[in-house]
Parts: sequence; C-alpha cells; structure tokens
Amino acid sequence: MVYLFCAHRQWALELYEKINKKYKMILLDNPKKLTYNYIKKINPTHIFFPDWSWMIPNEIVNNYTCVCFHESDLPKFRGGSPLQNQIIRGIKNSKTPAFIMNEKLDAGEILMKKKLSLDGSIDEIFSKMIENDYEMIVKIIQGKYKKYKQKGKPTLYKRRNSKQSELKNLNHSKKYIFNFIRMLGDPYPNAFIKIGKKKIIFKAVKLDGNRLSFEGIIECYMLAVPFFGYSILSTLLFSVIIESVYKFYYIKFLKI
Repeated sequence: MVYLFCAHRQWALELYEKINKKYKMILLDNPKKLTYNYIKKINPTHIFFPDWSWMIPNEIVNNYTCVCFHESDLPKFRGGSPLQNQIIRGIKNSKTPAFIMNEKLDAGEILMKKKLSLDGSIDEIFSKMIENDYEMIVKIIQGKYKKYKQKGKPTLYKRRNSKQSELKNLNHSKKYIFNFIRMLGDPYPNAFIKIGKKKIIFKAVKLDGNRLSFEGIIECYMLAVPFFGYSILSTLLFSVIIESVYKFYYIKFLKI
C-alpha cells in the first residue's frame, strides 16, 4: 500500500512523524509537486490532506481517494480559516470531520467525525487536531468507517487575510479581544493594533477572570525611540495587563 501525506505547517508535520511510525507514508509539502503525473507515478491508495492551503487538480480528486480533514462540523463553516471563523463567533465545541474530496469545496461524503474543543491556545488546539487526525487516519486505513452524505444547511466562509488581523480598537469585550488574539497565534498572521507610529503585535494572551493579559512585540516606525535614557531600536518585547477599564497597569520591556 502507498499512502501520500500532504501537509506544510509544523503541527501537521508532527502528525506525519507520528503516523509514519505506524504506516509508512510519502510526505509532500510542496504544492508544485502535486501534479497528476506525479500521482500516477506513485499510485497511492489514499492521499491524506490534514493541512493544505492550495487547490487540488480535479483529475487527482476524480481518480484517487483524497481524504481531507476540516476543523468544523461540516457542512457548517465550509471554506477557509475554519478555526478563526468559529472562534471569533464564540464557538467552543466543534468537530473534525474526515471526508472524501470531490470537485466542490468541502462538500464530499463524510467518513467519520471527532469532537474538537476550541478552548485554549492555537498550539493546544493543534495538539487536539493531531490526536483526532491520527485516530481517523488509522481507522480509514483499516477500513473502519461508513460513508454518508453531509446533512444540514451549508455555510461558507472565505479565508482570512493578514489585513483582517488588525484590531482596530479596544472597544470590545475582553472575551472578544481574547478570542481575537488567541485565534491568530503563530503560524497565522498575528493580531495587531496600530497606535500612532507604532504597531503592537500580539504573541500570547490570557484571560483570568476580569483580567486580560498579553505579550507581544512593539514595532516602531522610527529608527530609534528614546526610553528612560536608552535608545530602543525597531522592536520591543512587552507584556501588558489590562484591567476592567482597559487601563495599562504596567508595560514591561524585555531586552531582545
């Protein structure tokens, strides 16, 4: 049996390393190599797409068993950025479906679904996705599934772009800001806010009761910024705690 595993982000490569210990798979992480001629040459039994951001040629989809994993309870939230589009809407509990790809976007027959909690950081969600995808890949290879058509009214969302990572202001609930920042952890374009000639890029966030805290980077649009007698160049690491009225209680600058 030949299995092809198509992925490019770090969490999915970790999944590959894990599943490859049980079933030897060919890793493909370059979309330019995903051609019909290449697929014909290796003739895989299954092509798994746990993490893929590019269109797949229809001649591949129509002639091979292409299994995609999507982080939403399909047919809800078809399309791009399913994690972000759910988290920003306050959804806490979702599912990871494995489905057979066809020519329509995220519309193929379901093989199985696993529960997926959207609580925690992006890295914590990635860890849950790895466990889900691993278990489903094993069952699919073993033939332990039953196909069925998607049920319910589909909803479709576009993939988010980097411009949408901007937090225009702080006139939102703490929960909204918390979700906005955490859903855009690395490797996604991080949340940011512009203040004057500076850009604050959020790298981590925590909501503890009524206290919202975050860490990030300040990018300055000047060569140097005077700060307590020191010249601080281009970027600064910082951590901030915001209380209920969004007062900046302290800003701690760390040496880079």
